[in-house]
Amino acid sequence: MEFFEIDIPFMLLLLVLPLIGTAFCSLVKRDANQGAIMFSGFTLAVALVYVCAMWTTDFTESFSTGWIETKYILINFDLYVDGMSMLMIVLTALLVFLVSIFSSSEKHNPRMFFAMLMAMEVGLMGVYMAHDYFLFYIFWEIVLVPMYFLISGWGGPRRHYAAIKFLIYTHVASLVMLIGIFVMVFEAAGASDQLNFTFSAVAAAAGGFDQLFQTAAFGLLFFGFAVKMPLVPFHTWLPDAHVEAPTAGSVLLAGVMLKMGSYGIIRICLEVLPQGAVAWQPFMIVVAIVAIIYGAYACIAQKDLKKMVAFSSISHMGMVMLAIATLSGMGIGFAIFQMFAHGLITAVLFMVCGICGHNAGTREIPLLGGLAGKMPIFAAFMMFGFLASLGLPGLVGFVAEFGIIMSFFEYLLSIDMIWPIIFALAALLLTAGYYLWAMQRSIFGKETDRIDLSDVHDVNKAEGFSLGVLCALIALFGIMPSIVMKLIEVVPLVISGVIV
Repeated sequence: MEFFEIDIPFMLLLLVLPLIGTAFCSLVKRDANQGAIMFSGFTLAVALVYVCAMWTTDFTESFSTGWIETKYILINFDLYVDGMSMLMIVLTALLVFLVSIFSSSEKHNPRMFFAMLMAMEVGLMGVYMAHDYFLFYIFWEIVLVPMYFLISGWGGPRRHYAAIKFLIYTHVASLVMLIGIFVMVFEAAGASDQLNFTFSAVAAAAGGFDQLFQTAAFGLLFFGFAVKMPLVPFHTWLPDAHVEAPTAGSVLLAGVMLKMGSYGIIRICLEVLPQGAVAWQPFMIVVAIVAIIYGAYACIAQKDLKKMVAFSSISHMGMVMLAIATLSGMGIGFAIFQMFAHGLITAVLFMVCGICGHNAGTREIPLLGGLAGKMPIFAAFMMFGFLASLGLPGLVGFVAEFGIIMSFFEYLLSIDMIWPIIFALAALLLTAGYYLWAMQRSIFGKETDRIDLSDVHDVNKAEGFSLGVLCALIALFGIMPSIVMKLIEVVPLVISGVIV
């Protein structure tokens, strides 16, 4: 697809626009916030035009050009978009645009702050479009750098500790993933002298991978992706990173960065290593259930609103893993839907946490109370986000979780073992419990006298716009989920070799 009459593929525009935005924001002396809003807005517009155009096609498009070619190595600049990657692209463009508006009043070194946001968009877009393993890894690593600086430069009191912990965990996992990539590329090359890093070349040779090799390679790649999601017990970096990160960083981290892990599992592990996926299926189900229950149970014990939401992300990403682990068309489809739904919902949750900390002066739940009287619009957004996250019918979270529970139930029926469904249902009860309890203690009841609320103010126009757009989309896709499902229903067909 070309950009009107200019020979510029849309996929390149999705990389070039935020790249120019990064340079612009870092070089201008003032109005970096306006530059970030402008370039992220252009990127969002291109993504929306692109997704509308894909509705009239087969939902796939590719772009390829040579990059590094020698006698011994072949690396192409290959990009590929299908329904799953398109959803993640639109979600990335939307969240970067909205957090740029939400954070438009940032005063501390705004040039570099907004440059880091735009740089993150470059990396995220690249991850969701790359169709060459070398290119995929480069973009994967690019994402880590601006997030590290966002946490370290604009975070809370323990920001340096949280930033280093985030970098160590995710970078070590990336190196293990890189080993898995090299193992696959070398095996795919066989007796050939040339290593071809393109997805298509490895996929073409994957039919010759034996089960032992697939099981080993799947384990390496799965570890790298599981840390990014994150799954228990590789999750400990996430609460620290979220608590210390600025609101914009938390929104992008939970909204789209965590999805890189589940995207990699579907795009690489399932498509290329189907026998490895079958061998690892019991383990994936166990770690998914542990993440779901542990994340939900840990939320009950949290006193910090933001930390509670951070642990809820572990639980909800566990739901994504559970759906993937069913290795069914329904499960994989609703895993992708949950990735998209969670991105919208968690953006609302972290925004309201940021507003609470800034306007009320604290996020500590025991110190709050009666905020609805002082901040009614804030309370409405907070209640909407919490209800969406706990799976209220009519909102997008319900559709995703209902589909996941159904796919898991069908899998259990196929193996004649129904009782594990209890764990998934128990997690839903725990989720409703910690959200309702947090609402009751923070925005309802008697107005607190433990903090000074005399000068507290409600959400401003920029915050209200960002939250309003997200809430409208959460309601729209909850009522009309077919808009999203039409894009992702063809994805399981591509990985039919693993579906049981």
